[in-house]
Order: sequence, then C-alpha cells, then structure tokens
Amino acid sequence: MSVKEVLRSHSSVRKYTGEQIPKETVIDLIETAQMAASSHFVQAYSVIWVTDEEKKQKLGELSKNEFQFKTAGASFLFCVDFKRLQMAGQKHGVEIVADSAENVLVGVADVSIFAQNFVIAAEAEGYGICYIGGARNNPAEISELFDLPDYVFPLFAMTIGKPTKRNETKPRLPVGAILHENSYNTEKYNELLDEYDSIMENYYASRSSNQKMSNWTKQMADYLIEQKRPYMKEFLASKGFNWK
Repeated sequence: MSVKEVLRSHSSVRKYTGEQIPKETVIDLIETAQMAASSHFVQAYSVIWVTDEEKKQKLGELSKNEFQFKTAGASFLFCVDFKRLQMAGQKHGVEIVADSAENVLVGVADVSIFAQNFVIAAEAEGYGICYIGGARNNPAEISELFDLPDYVFPLFAMTIGKPTKRNETKPRLPVGAILHENSYNTEKYNELLDEYDSIMENYYASRSSNQKMSNWTKQMADYLIEQKRPYMKEFLASKGFNWK
C-alpha cells in the first residue's frame, strides 16, 4: 500500500496471532521511528521493550488491558524522558530545567510523534497495533515495575503483532469540523456534529462485532463529564515535573 493508504486504513487491533516479532524487526521499526521530528532535537523519549513475561502480565494488569498483551507479538512502554537530557547537561556542568509545563508539552509531543512514526512503519509491514493509554491508570506502580528514574514518566503502552482480523476503519469527524480558515468558527458545530452523530450511529449499529446504539457526542459527554486521572499532576511532580 502507499503511505496514504496505510494511514487511511488504520484501526486498533486487540487480538493477535501470538507470533513473536524478531528483534531485528523491532530495531528496524525503532530506527525508523527515530527519524520523526523533535522539538529543538531534544528527542525526549525512551521506549521499554517488555520481553519479560511476568512484567508483561503485570503491565497488562496495571493498565487494565490484560487480554491484548497475552497474544501480542511485542509489547512496549513509551516514556517521556528528560533524564538523558539531564545527564547531557551534567557533561557541561549545567543543571537543566526540566520541571516546566513547556517541557512536559515538549516531551508529550516528542513521544507522540515518535510513536506515530513507529505505528506507520509497523502497519506498512502488515502488523497491527493498539495504543494503551491505560498505562496512566497506575503510573507510579508502572514506573516502579520498570525502574523509571526521576524526569522519566510513562505516557502510554503499545501492543503490536499479526492481527487475527482487521477491524473496520472507524469514521472520523468531517473535515469541516476540524478545519478552520483564518479564524476559529464555532457556528458550524451544531450542524456538523448532528451529521457526524448520524454517521457514527450507523457505524456502531452495522459493524461486524460489538454492535451498539450510540453516537459520538453522547460518548464524549459521558467521558468528559468528570475529571480523569486526577492523580496525574501529583504523580508528575513526584517525577520532577512541577509545572513551573
């Protein structure tokens, strides 16, 4: 497939054949991902490749995603990493300033862009993937499990492998809902969101598995009605990020 076809065919995979991914393939995917853009070239990311079966099982439990780890060909933990940058500063007698809101944003962006490069490279090779934000369900315990030092925190996990089946691609918001020209326009949302709700209702009712009656705005209303993971600010402070 072309790059565009790979991007347009993405869907999350949660059940794999169990076929293990060779080390040389993992290294190749990581090297490809490293060519991603990075703010000021800080490359503020690290990846834990979880090959220990006990740790893999524990990561599944802590992230509340045990099922997909059991059949994945490889499992990873993607981390924001300013520890390496701290050590780079020490080589020149400098103590870097890592604990700022700006650097948290830089790290999150760096990891996300790096990870998406990894995903595109993997899917181009015929693999399926799934991001696992559940790694933030128990970030302190996961940090301890993988010996993450200060200035390093888990952002998300990821499973990858040969899929047992390909899920339908989930319809995205209409382009008009996300594309604004010259200034932000809120007036178009009511009509576009009604249109999108109708599309999603048809999708959920007709997809090949896990049919349900729902739409996007109802899901978002239910999801965002309360604060999620309120402990994250305190956890990030414990890792050295105080949002200064």
